[in-house]
Amino acid sequence: MPATASSSLPRTARADAAIVPVATPGGRYEIRIGSGLLGDAASWAELPQAADAVIVSNPTVWALHGETLARAIAARHRRVTPLLLPDGEQYKDAASLQRVYDHLLSTGCDRKTLLYALGGGVIGDLTGFAAATYMRGVPFVQVPTTLLAQVDSSVGGKTAINHPLGKNMIGAFYQPVRVVCDLDTLATLPRRELVAGLAEVIKYGPIHDEAFLGWIEANLGALLAGERGALLHAVRRSCEIKAEVVGADERESGLRAILNFGHTFGHAIEAGLGFGAWLHGEAVGCGMVLAAHLSADLGMIGRGDAERIEHLLARAGLPTAAPSMPGARWLELMRHDKKAEAGEIRFVLLDGPGAATVRPAADDVVLDVIRRHTAAAPTAPTAAAAP
Repeated sequence: MPATASSSLPRTARADAAIVPVATPGGRYEIRIGSGLLGDAASWAELPQAADAVIVSNPTVWALHGETLARAIAARHRRVTPLLLPDGEQYKDAASLQRVYDHLLSTGCDRKTLLYALGGGVIGDLTGFAAATYMRGVPFVQVPTTLLAQVDSSVGGKTAINHPLGKNMIGAFYQPVRVVCDLDTLATLPRRELVAGLAEVIKYGPIHDEAFLGWIEANLGALLAGERGALLHAVRRSCEIKAEVVGADERESGLRAILNFGHTFGHAIEAGLGFGAWLHGEAVGCGMVLAAHLSADLGMIGRGDAERIEHLLARAGLPTAAPSMPGARWLELMRHDKKAEAGEIRFVLLDGPGAATVRPAADDVVLDVIRRHTAAAPTAPTAAAAP
């Protein structure tokens, strides 16, 4: 459905709660979006019965929101235990996954144990993979506390850990039993994290909904200011688009790949600089600039269309110049991308307003785009970190 102007958005908190259904072969569930959901017992009603619950989080998020969630679900479980993992993309690895298994086994958790992933994309991806594999599958709930996780990684059942040679290369498709997006948690986000999340919001416009792209352009100031009505609409519309795409292609055999717009370049940036040097959303934002200009170079969109996307990302405070890496290193890293086939790099490219497709591009064309959009030095993003 078309996006609406922010002036028509509802203003109140709990009354604003929205429910977006997700229907896939791997499971049907709801995404609940609104304010005050974390501490509301109704948010957790009708979840699978489980004597044991484990809240997987990190120390920063737990200090802000952990006790609120633990109190809200206490009546549903005989025992609720927290498991706090180190914070950062560099810890989305096999060692952290092993810590989850160690906790579950040492505390006697059975196959009906319910896991709650309280945090950003790292916690959600890792907890989901643990849930998919512990005793061949236990239920889990996504409780995303970052904008990026609320609009992207918590929805659709992609779970994974990183490998030094590539991001998200070890994982499983495994759907949560519910996603609860409490907009109040976004108020505690550092500005850099909020801006990084906007990259995944912006992504949905060029690939699927040009009207939504226009709405983002008109309401970017409200989003950056954390205005509740604007955030509600952005999260809801993003989730609606992702639910539609995932419902049609759960396991990324076709349509779902368009959700990776900017990610082939972005994952190469993350792996090449070391996981955690750039935030995922920062790398994806830069990757969208490269992918948009590659689309223009291939004659798929006009140069003005690519510049429109670059300008919006720059306005949001996201990096638009790629870090300096040797061309051979870029190609090596991108050939580890999951969309690559027989060593051929395949990119999500724009194929007109609100439309995307997956196709290869010649190495020399790709390297020319990177060369034209490379920063003088491989420094970490600074604009997004500004207060």
